[in-house]
Amino acid sequence: MKIHTTINNLRAESRAARVAGKRIGFVPTMGALHDGHLSLMRAAKSRCDLVVASIFVNPTQFGPNEDLAKYPRTFERDCQLLEEEKTDLLFAPSVEEMYPLDAVTWVTVEGLSEKLDGKSRPGHFRGVTTVVAKLFHIVEPDIAFFGQKDAAQVAIIRRMVRDLKFPVEIVACPIVREPDGLAMSSRNAYLDSSQRKAALVLSRALREVEQKYESGERDKNALIECGKKIIAKEPAARLDYLELVNADTLDPVAQAMPRTMVAVAAYVGNTRLIDNLLLS
Repeated sequence: MKIHTTINNLRAESRAARVAGKRIGFVPTMGALHDGHLSLMRAAKSRCDLVVASIFVNPTQFGPNEDLAKYPRTFERDCQLLEEEKTDLLFAPSVEEMYPLDAVTWVTVEGLSEKLDGKSRPGHFRGVTTVVAKLFHIVEPDIAFFGQKDAAQVAIIRRMVRDLKFPVEIVACPIVREPDGLAMSSRNAYLDSSQRKAALVLSRALREVEQKYESGERDKNALIECGKKIIAKEPAARLDYLELVNADTLDPVAQAMPRTMVAVAAYVGNTRLIDNLLLS
């Protein structure tokens, strides 16, 4: 695996691959890799000739009181994992490489970026779409792979790609869960043993909503209420939101139907976790 830290070097390598007729797959990450990330690498490997990963803890998607300083950074371990997955290229730029000191340009997907996590974390998705747009310009992938756990992010990036005519296919890969159902996340590393157990309330709440839907309930409010009751039973968890939305527009739905997304975010201790599922 080759590691590049500058835009010019990564771009030159990517363009040489394109000239050679290779199909380029891209997996952007913030590092602290787990099996969820590695499943994206495998998906990229199965569909592409050249697989590029990036590791960049993007400061512009963190709010002033969020966890930028303590976000887990495990670069050497991450490189080893990527090597084992036979990743071809790793782009690991500095903040200065990605953001010139006088940069004033942002990419904002209006109408979607203020929903779900965007409502709870103002400016978060502006930072996400800006850095992803930069990365797409640098890597020039044919296909980019994202995790379904970040479903709102996927919807917003899809809209950005459509609106700005990026020539890239966006693939959302299934959520990878621990054996007990907890969605894999780099932030799970913040949880102590008791919090780790309490965090299971998110997936329990989603399953409760799914079961009620499968039993015939379609009313949004009734489904949301049954999920909220599960969260309320866990004293270590503090609900941020539990919503039923259209998976593409992130708009609330009045009635549940196939492919309605149930999305939840909650704090366990000081750690904010998210999860979701699509009703079938």
